[in-house]
Amino acid sequence: MTSPEVIAPAIVPTPAKKAAPATNGATVVADGTQPITVWDTKTQQYHGGQEWAFLGNFVEDFSVTTNGLGIPQKALQAARDALEVCHHYPPADQEPTKSILAKFLWPEDPANIHSRILLGNGASELIDLVTRAAPEGPWKPGPWQNQYKEYERSAIALGRNVLPHDHSDPAALTCIVNPCNPTGDYMNIEELKDYIERTVPDNSVIMVDESMQPWHSPNFRHDSLISQGPWISDIFSRRGVAVYLMHSWTKLWSCTGLRLGSVVCPTARQCEDLKRVQVPWSVNVCALKFLEVACGEEEREYLEETWRVTPVWRKQMVDRIEELRLEGLKGGREAPEWSVHGKEFLSWIWIDFKGARVADEAVRRARMAGVPVRPGSNGYKRETCVRIATRKPEQAEVLFAAWKGLALL
Repeated sequence: MTSPEVIAPAIVPTPAKKAAPATNGATVVADGTQPITVWDTKTQQYHGGQEWAFLGNFVEDFSVTTNGLGIPQKALQAARDALEVCHHYPPADQEPTKSILAKFLWPEDPANIHSRILLGNGASELIDLVTRAAPEGPWKPGPWQNQYKEYERSAIALGRNVLPHDHSDPAALTCIVNPCNPTGDYMNIEELKDYIERTVPDNSVIMVDESMQPWHSPNFRHDSLISQGPWISDIFSRRGVAVYLMHSWTKLWSCTGLRLGSVVCPTARQCEDLKRVQVPWSVNVCALKFLEVACGEEEREYLEETWRVTPVWRKQMVDRIEELRLEGLKGGREAPEWSVHGKEFLSWIWIDFKGARVADEAVRRARMAGVPVRPGSNGYKRETCVRIATRKPEQAEVLFAAWKGLALL
C-alpha cells in the first residue's frame, strides 16, 4: 500500500500593490510571496482549483477542466431560488432530479437508467462508495499511466494495494478515466469494450469515469457506455464483471462548488446496495435544482454552444502554443520540442515542455499573471508537463502573454 503524496506548500506570487486575504487566515503579501497551504499534505490528494482565491490579480482559473463558457445562468438562478426552501430537507429519493438526469443520459430508455442511477455529493462520494463495495483485492488503473487521482486516493485510503497500470496481476477493482484526465487519451466505445473484455478479470468491479465524455459531440451518448445497457448486463451475467459508470457533472456545467455527481450501476440491486450505505441527503437542494435545469431544455443552448466553441477555442490555443514554441528559433537557435496532447473536443490541453525547468517557469508565470495552471509534477509526477483549461480567446491571451519568451529558456 502506498501513501498519498506529500505536497509542498504552494508558493503563490502576487502582483505589486495588492493583498488578497486567504481563507486559512494567512494574507498574501503584496510585494513578495508567501506559502499558502490549503491541503492537509499528510492525508489529502492535490487537486487544481485552489490558488485563485489568493491571487490579487486573478483573471481566470486555467487549473481546472470546467466548461469555458462559465456557469449556465438559468441553472444558477434555480440554485439561488432553492435557498428559499433550505429550511426543508432535500428529497430522500432525489426526485424529480434523478428522473430528469436519467432522461438526459438516455432519452431512448430513461426508465432503465433510472432504476440504476444514484446521485452523490460530487463523483468523489460515489467513487468512495463503490471502492468500499468492491471485492477485497488490489486496485489498478488502465490503460494509461496517468489519470485522475481521486480513484487511487480512495483505494489507498481504504487499504487496497495499488498496482501499476501495466501490471500483469489481476485487480479486484479497475478504474478507467475516459477521456483520460490529464493526458487527453480517449477510447471509442468499441475500443473501450474490447479493453474491458480483454483485461478485466471475472468476478471483479470496474469503474469507468466518463465525466468529460459529453464534450464529444451532440451524439456523445452513442460513443458512451450509457448506450451499452445490454452489454453491461451481459458481461455481468456472463463473467461477473460489474461495470459502474461515473460522471462528475461539475465540469460540464462549471459548478465545482456545488458538488454534483452520478453513478449508473450495472443492476438495480447494486444501486440499492450503494443507496443502503450512502449518507442520507448528501446532495443539497441547491445542487438538485441546479441539475434539474442544467440537463433540461432551458439550458439546451448552453450545451449547443459548448459543442460549437470548445473545439474552436482549443484549436486556437494549440496554435498559439506552437507560435510560442517557434519563438525558440530566434537567434539561430533550434525550437524546443514541446508537444501537446488530447482530443480536439476536450476542455483542456496537456502540454509536455520536455523540461522541468520550463514547466516550473510556465506555472510560475501563470500565477504571476493571475491565470493559474495545473502543474503535472503534483500528484501525476510528470515534472515536464502542465495542464491548461480550454478558455475564451481573450482569457487565453493573458496566459500566452505571460508565456512569451518561454521557448528561449
